[in-house]
Amino acid sequence: MDQSDRYANLSLREEDLIKAGGHILVAYIMKPKAGYGNYLQTAAHFAAESSTGTNVDVSTTDDFTRGVDAIVYEIDEAKELMKIAYPVELFDRNITDGRAMICSFLTLAIGNNQGMGDVEYAKMHDFYVPPNFLRLFDGPSTTISDLWRVLRRPVVNGGFIVGTIIKPKLGLRPQPFANACYDFWLGGDFIKNDEPQGNQLFAPLKETITLVADAMRRAQDKTGEAKLFSANITADDHYEMIARGEFILETFKENADHVAFLVDGYVTGPAAITTARRCFPKQYLHYHRAGHGAVTSPQTMRGYTAFVLSKMARMQGASGIHTGTMGYGKMEGEAADKLMAYMITQDSATGPYFHQEWEGMGVTTPIISGGMNALRMPGFFENLGNSNLILTAGGGAFGHIDGAAAGAISLRQAEQCWKQGADPLDFAKEHNEFARAFESFPGDADQLFPNWRQALRINSAA
Repeated sequence: MDQSDRYANLSLREEDLIKAGGHILVAYIMKPKAGYGNYLQTAAHFAAESSTGTNVDVSTTDDFTRGVDAIVYEIDEAKELMKIAYPVELFDRNITDGRAMICSFLTLAIGNNQGMGDVEYAKMHDFYVPPNFLRLFDGPSTTISDLWRVLRRPVVNGGFIVGTIIKPKLGLRPQPFANACYDFWLGGDFIKNDEPQGNQLFAPLKETITLVADAMRRAQDKTGEAKLFSANITADDHYEMIARGEFILETFKENADHVAFLVDGYVTGPAAITTARRCFPKQYLHYHRAGHGAVTSPQTMRGYTAFVLSKMARMQGASGIHTGTMGYGKMEGEAADKLMAYMITQDSATGPYFHQEWEGMGVTTPIISGGMNALRMPGFFENLGNSNLILTAGGGAFGHIDGAAAGAISLRQAEQCWKQGADPLDFAKEHNEFARAFESFPGDADQLFPNWRQALRINSAA
């Protein structure tokens, strides 16, 4: 059934749609399945399935219904690009407060259309939200500025927050876990639960959290510096999430503002993120995206990209989200991922297909993890252009030859190296923890600095 007469209008201009402010615009990479209609027909069928369409004419369609059709307004068959305009009236609103919701956006823009028989693949690569609709999303209530304030730093450009993930991610009982936290906090700032850590039988949450809160107090007394902890409150049931959050805040007491709440936002979905955002608006909301590669990986031709996930996370209210290592660590990613970091940290930013004005919505911090260590950080900062982010380096801290505290210090020194524009090998000669990172991670050292042994007089009689 050719629906292109109704669900496609290639005479529409993108700039006019943006100026009118009545549509969410979405860019997809789409390939029709062989043996079905042409590109425009398949695109129109996709738009129909995403909005008001059916596979047959129905008697209940009227003029108003046609007025909220999703419309294909641009195609480039050679690039497999289609752009669809979705009227904002299509999207669900809360009955309690009139707010918009990400789950409704996903239901239409990435819902049944992912199973269409005439589509080989279709993946969302970018979207644009008009200002009047964007304001109906929560956005972050707490940002990295609040963490910088706790750390007694400037609340603008407060810089690098050195963090880690306690390793191994599973298997530690409460006291060894708390001991590892204390050791790292002697040199670092921020510790997060790894995403599977919660309330296992071998590490009950109430016992573990009580010991971690004590470790934080002791580390702060020892160093004279504030410390931060990101506690996993992820659960299927929002009542369970609230119970975990309330217990954690009660346990940390005077250090409650030193605590972030980690939620596995991809596997639990938008409802879990919104629960944390609205029930605990004063806590930094740490969006962990475990599992996202099922749809965001460059190898996956359906779903949406990591860029799209991060942009939605800012709209939902995430204070920070993992953004990958932009090709500098072990996780899949590339240098172009820095567009993602700009989109969630700037008030005006350009994505792969659309420019977005955020109009003052709070920013979402890039959280970097996955194979990072001090040797990789100067190049990473140079690529990104700033160091206003959180690093959670597991092996990069606990794999340091002199222990977790030295690992944390080496990471902090890596930022100093980059800020000074120093040659890392020359910098290492005056900074022991950074120098010892070369011996701790010799594989990376060989790759990034092939002459490091000679320069640092390692295994040399000279």
